[in-house]
Amino acid sequence: MNDRTLSYRAATAVVSLIFFTWGGLTSLNDVLIPHLKSVFDMNYARSMLIQSSFFGAYFLMSLPAGRVLATLGYQRAIVVGLLVAAAGAAMFFPAARLPSYPLFLGALFVLASGITLLQVAANPYISLLGDPAGAPSRLNLAQALNSLGTTLFPYLIGPLILSGAVLGATELAALSPSQLAAYRADEAASVQLPYMIIAGGLLAMAAFVALMRIPPLTEATERADDARHSYGEVLGHRHLRWGVLAIFVYVGAEVSIGSFMINYLSEPGIGGLDGDAATRHLAYYWGGAMVGRFIGAALLRRYDARRLLALAAVIAIALLLATMSLHGKPAMWAVLAIGLFNSVMFPTIFTIAIERLGPMTSKASSLLVMAIVGGAIVPWLQGALADRIGLQPSYAIPLLCYAFVVWYGWRGSRLAPSLLGDASASAPPVRAMH
Repeated sequence: MNDRTLSYRAATAVVSLIFFTWGGLTSLNDVLIPHLKSVFDMNYARSMLIQSSFFGAYFLMSLPAGRVLATLGYQRAIVVGLLVAAAGAAMFFPAARLPSYPLFLGALFVLASGITLLQVAANPYISLLGDPAGAPSRLNLAQALNSLGTTLFPYLIGPLILSGAVLGATELAALSPSQLAAYRADEAASVQLPYMIIAGGLLAMAAFVALMRIPPLTEATERADDARHSYGEVLGHRHLRWGVLAIFVYVGAEVSIGSFMINYLSEPGIGGLDGDAATRHLAYYWGGAMVGRFIGAALLRRYDARRLLALAAVIAIALLLATMSLHGKPAMWAVLAIGLFNSVMFPTIFTIAIERLGPMTSKASSLLVMAIVGGAIVPWLQGALADRIGLQPSYAIPLLCYAFVVWYGWRGSRLAPSLLGDASASAPPVRAMH
């Protein structure tokens, strides 16, 4: 075996595979939501507990993940994250055998705990792996592969989950208790094969990453200066503090729109699509994010990242206003097009928020990943609102989220004068240790 440490470019390629994988796993929730909503006969708010369990792990596990990263370093932390995610995927087998909605939620929490560790390690790793000026472009490119996963997984794996004939409320009410139990068992079982394949793939990926020699970037982890900087001190930097909130609302908006997409496109006044067709259309939403990230990676080499972020959020607001006020195909394509402009938001917010934080980068990354809990809260809020006033007007919730992103890109992300005046802080102190 070659003992040479991989080049930065090769290491970026290896870690980008991780982005692809967790993107696909996250987007499968959008298929699970309508499927389990039907299986367990739930309203919108209760079905959104799927996202609450998944993204709640980001809030609860981000700080422990930061400590794991500080102890193990980037490579070993990524391997552990893949192993934990594999365990969560394997838990879908007993959850479907029972079937048990609480056990499904528990499996999602474990799966997301592994992804949390991957996020805490891989996002700053990609940002720090090379010229600091190219960090937004580099992370956008890695996130483009993340979006490729979100596009392909629902398209390729989604039909396996939605393979059975879904009964409506009237048909379910006509079943006897034994028939209903058998129906739920059969429908729940359709997730077993896809998630066991996923568990095997994650184990194989963990072995692959463990065998690679990627640059550890030791000085960029909390080991470099853990005792001197508290989380309170890190949050004292306004561009990070508001960046945490920007990640919260952005992820909440993106996840909320995707979570309701299949149900929304199935509404007679919007798309009138059946479940299979709506699932295929979901690929346009996530595919738009993928295309936009490749475009964004190029644009961010030429244009100011903050202004590009604000412009993308303004266009997302315009598209939400369109889908809330129109009907039929225009409303359908307006909401699908939002994915294209979501594309640059997460990686741009992330790299702006950790800018010039030096050895505090790892703690800042933990806080930003913790803020992904917006994906647990915002969809539930929209679900509760949709149960009261209808799905279409409930898109006012993500609209407000994008309004904050506009402000962050335009004003909230400005660096404090102390950081602007400190040339030595222009980039985290990174050196590959061989």
